[in-house]
Amino acid sequence: MVEDNHNADPYVLPAAAAWSPAHSAMLYRVDRWGAPYFAVNAAGNISVRPSGDDTLPHHEIDLLKVVSMAAAPKSSGGLGLELPLVVRFPKLLQNRVEALQSAFGLAMESHGYDAHYQGVYPVKSNHDKYVVEDIVQFGSGFRFGLESGSKPELLLAMSCLCNGSPDALLVCNGFKDADYISLALVARKLHLNSVIVLEQEQELDLVIHIARKVLVRPVIGLRAKLRTKHAGHFGSTSGENGKFGLTTAQILRVVKKLGECEMLDCLQLLHFHVGSQIPSTSLLADCVAEAAQIYCELVRHGACMKVIDVGGGLGIDYDGSKSEDSGMSIGYSLEDYASTVVQTVGIVCDGKAVKHPVICSESGRAIVSHHSILVFEAVSTSKHGDDPQQIVSPCLVVEGLSDEARAVYRSLYAAAMSNEYERCVVYGEQLKEICVEQFKQGCLEMEHLAAVDGLCEFISNAAGVSDPVLTYHVNLSVFTSIPDFWGIGQLFPILPIHRLDERPALRGFLSDLTCDSDGKIDKFIGGESSLPLHKLEGGGGYYLGMFLGGAYEEALGGVHNLFGGPSVVRVGQSGGGSGFAVKSAVPGPSCGDVLRGMQHRPELMFQTLRHRVEEFVGDCEALVDALACCFGSMPYLAAASSCRLTAAVAAADVAEE
Repeated sequence: MVEDNHNADPYVLPAAAAWSPAHSAMLYRVDRWGAPYFAVNAAGNISVRPSGDDTLPHHEIDLLKVVSMAAAPKSSGGLGLELPLVVRFPKLLQNRVEALQSAFGLAMESHGYDAHYQGVYPVKSNHDKYVVEDIVQFGSGFRFGLESGSKPELLLAMSCLCNGSPDALLVCNGFKDADYISLALVARKLHLNSVIVLEQEQELDLVIHIARKVLVRPVIGLRAKLRTKHAGHFGSTSGENGKFGLTTAQILRVVKKLGECEMLDCLQLLHFHVGSQIPSTSLLADCVAEAAQIYCELVRHGACMKVIDVGGGLGIDYDGSKSEDSGMSIGYSLEDYASTVVQTVGIVCDGKAVKHPVICSESGRAIVSHHSILVFEAVSTSKHGDDPQQIVSPCLVVEGLSDEARAVYRSLYAAAMSNEYERCVVYGEQLKEICVEQFKQGCLEMEHLAAVDGLCEFISNAAGVSDPVLTYHVNLSVFTSIPDFWGIGQLFPILPIHRLDERPALRGFLSDLTCDSDGKIDKFIGGESSLPLHKLEGGGGYYLGMFLGGAYEEALGGVHNLFGGPSVVRVGQSGGGSGFAVKSAVPGPSCGDVLRGMQHRPELMFQTLRHRVEEFVGDCEALVDALACCFGSMPYLAAASSCRLTAAVAAADVAEE
């Protein structure tokens, strides 16, 4: 058993000669950020435990087996999907919904709270059809609802909630126009429990006007702009200068206008959102206490208040540090969060003799982050310099040098003979600078410059100051699949999903396929700029997984370099209770799909190329068919054996000869 010392540097390799999966679990912090859903199994692969601590041993799912089956050709019983691949575990989603409900239920029982909890899932966190439908299904017994922030999201939520609990809340947030408000009121006609949350004071006039026109009595909420502020990136829109919400004066004006229109009974919900990833329960308590006071004041002013919506903010521990000082972590558990909310609301309401409200939360990140894993392949490696053993030739180095460079070379040689390694490095850098200038002036040939580069690399290696970090080239687009890393510096746990019974002998950062210098991952959890990795082997793929990325990454991803989204598989338990079964599999968008998404017309593009083939190559159906296949292929790297275009061009050349 490996002792898990949270204060120790997790990247210091154990001194033991034998490496074990337990060493890898400690090295990559799997037990810290991954528990209770992810572990390293005895085979050295990542194991998924969809029901958390309640997962039976024979219900654990080996992630490598899922990826291997998904990537295997259909002819051999696989799914024939190309990587990158998102693997979803609906059972894990169910566990998260149930855990959230259980935490609030226990907190309410413990604190003697006289109302119930019913959450909503903000669909912006992950719009995937199956994700939203699964959450509605898993939460139907808990009156679990949905939250929307735009007209398409509202249409999505209305459709899904037709199969949910009739009491489930449909919280309508975001900026609203007449169409949005009309749609929310239509939802009430359809016996969906929609609540129009005012984000701006002027929205109230539209709500009143349209409600009278369509003869629907609306249920109205309002979003309060709290004074309490959440520090850091995720709280940048909180406080008095926040993007959304009504000030105290605006809230009073809304209450007055509703009273004048005899609609004060329509005001039933108070909402606030202080920012995602709330780091501590002390900050949470401050926010909830302020909001609860506003709730009680609304009751005092005659509003028919029923629900307090504490918004999002329930964080997850991305790096396993359980720290309150980092946007990558949180200093509390799910149970701590629920207890803080329930206790704080109860204390404030009891102090004002106000009936306990239904508590609602919009915990998107905490529900969906764990359920999906992005798996991608490292296809090659490189380092900053070439292998000096292959190119260093002292004669070649000296041959092309100027007098100034020769003098530095002699000093370098003398330092090397005296074993003065630090001076060697200094002279090596001087020699390189002189030679680079000489090359720019056209006075030094490329072969000589390469020899000098090789010599300096050799010196750095011998002196122990060279950078040992390799570049691992991965079949992925950071911009498409991990946009939060590029955009806001969000870190996610990344590690190999197999070979974890082997000691990782190398370190590297990840470089993606895009033609952009930002398309790399060079920061990792634990404050590291490189990741312990294994040497690539020629016989098979080296698969890496990015975890805890189930929220926002798919919705935010773009099409940089026209790389589309990854393939997706949904994995559940097999009918026999052991192993796994693929519930659905969807290939990633093809080249034609992403072109069509940018207003191009692949059909016309293909016809243009077909005519070009006929003009310059002749009647070559193989080449035409291969071009058609290119439009249908995935934008990411594919195996060389799958390239029909090469074979078609070769066949055309043979025919021409």
